[in-house]
Amino acid sequence: MIDNPSRVTTDQMERWVKDFDSWDLCDQCIMSLFALVPGAERSALEWTTRPEEYVKRAGFVIMARLASSNRRAPDSLFETFLLLIEREAQDSRNYVKKGVNWALRETGVRNGQLHARARESACRFAQSSSASARWVGRDAIRDLEHSAAHGHHRNIS
Repeated sequence: MIDNPSRVTTDQMERWVKDFDSWDLCDQCIMSLFALVPGAERSALEWTTRPEEYVKRAGFVIMARLASSNRRAPDSLFETFLLLIEREAQDSRNYVKKGVNWALRETGVRNGQLHARARESACRFAQSSSASARWVGRDAIRDLEHSAAHGHHRNIS
């Protein structure tokens, strides 16, 4: 958070992410620095495969931040992110499932096309045998329906 995103390296990000031990530290570092680093999406893709709770959360927080603010990112990136969200929605760890949910909701309000895809995923999750996936799905549906009803798509892409 006290660094310049253009000077941060993937090695530095990797060192720092391993030290995250709370959701607030994780989220602030990701939102204020790591998600602004060129190529942050590669870290998101890799970190969501990792077993460490805050590393995995960090990957989903990058997705959420990119969905909410990166105007240049193509929809195809977020469609890839949706596949990872679907893969990890069953993770029962509180901070991971909340990160998954956040990434799903932010992707869904990016634009109309991604809203439809995110809502489809959320509906599948809501019917899952996994309690975590059901929570992610139901919470996301509520948020996505609210944003659609109030015309809150960002139309970023």
